[in-house]
Amino acid sequence: MGDSSPLLRPVLCVVGARPNYMKMAPLMRALTATGRVPPVVLVHTGQHYDLEMNDRIFVDLQLAAPDVNLGVGSGTHAAQTAEIMARFEPVMDAYRPSCVVVVGDVNSTFACSLVASKKQTPIVHVEAGLRSFDRTMPEEINRVLTDQIADLLYITERSAHANLLREGIAEERIHFAGNLMIDSLRLHLPRAVSPTQTLSEAGFAESFIRHAHGFGVVTLHRPANVDEPDALAALLSTLRELSRMLPLVCPLHPRTRDNIERFGLAAVVDGAGIALLPPQGYLQMLGLMGAATVVLTDSGGIQEETTALGVPCLTLREYTERPITIEQGTNTLVGHDRDRILQLVEQILLDGGKRGRVPELWDGHAAGRIADHLAVWLEHNRLKAMA
Repeated sequence: MGDSSPLLRPVLCVVGARPNYMKMAPLMRALTATGRVPPVVLVHTGQHYDLEMNDRIFVDLQLAAPDVNLGVGSGTHAAQTAEIMARFEPVMDAYRPSCVVVVGDVNSTFACSLVASKKQTPIVHVEAGLRSFDRTMPEEINRVLTDQIADLLYITERSAHANLLREGIAEERIHFAGNLMIDSLRLHLPRAVSPTQTLSEAGFAESFIRHAHGFGVVTLHRPANVDEPDALAALLSTLRELSRMLPLVCPLHPRTRDNIERFGLAAVVDGAGIALLPPQGYLQMLGLMGAATVVLTDSGGIQEETTALGVPCLTLREYTERPITIEQGTNTLVGHDRDRILQLVEQILLDGGKRGRVPELWDGHAAGRIADHLAVWLEHNRLKAMA
């Protein structure tokens, strides 16, 4: 597997959760296409193990099956992080990679970075420097710590550059490359599945979305929103009221689905104008979001995707690590404020809502820029090691 020559040691690319795949798929294609980097090996930690959240997206993104699947599964943050580390270390020993590429802010990203750091293997962090400044979010801890030990940090927006400099990251480690999430969106948007087909396959009549104002899309999965009975009940109640003016399509994350049942909240949305769907594939979600009048979400990636699509987005959180989607894009933070949510949706129905513009370098070519830069960086490292 591994080789003593730095030239032949593979690039180890790590994915663990659904948003990681959308970023890694275009990057792996670009790395292979350059012909100037070592072989690429895909490691899937198994952090997301639900079939609908995992296997289906590999097909949608035309991403090859992982070379290594650690099969970690669920657990507390501490248990999951520890298990990823324990299973990733033998992979590092077997492949002896030239570098480890991690994306985003999930437990897999930090856990594999920590192992690589202890093995004195260069770490490349894609989507570095994003900050919500909310340390109650586990993802924020993962971002900050991964950035501190990463050797090369690719950023998606210029505010991330300032964040990293403020935290003591050396200028030469930071490179502005653009947003891989948008690479995947632009590539696959022509293949998006129509909302009519998605609803039909879920057992809903086409008439559900033939409302004068169209329809809204809702995604909920953050623990702060769905793991606390009162918070989830309040959000569902707001959605029920909102559905009186606009039909809502709600693909349910497994955690959200389970908690609605566990907390006895199914009655809150029964009979409302809400289509509760199972988790949807990437192409189905692109079709739903692209045709939506408004999207309500607590997802980071969807804030970016709606900005690229020009669709108004209401983020059901108090903070966001993607401020550019507010400053330049279509996003508005609403938290759990029922009155504000209803007022903003009413405004969107009147005037079409916030449209914004697509941010700098969100042009579908971020993967090529990263691949070209990384190829030069790895060659520099190789020559330095041989000197």
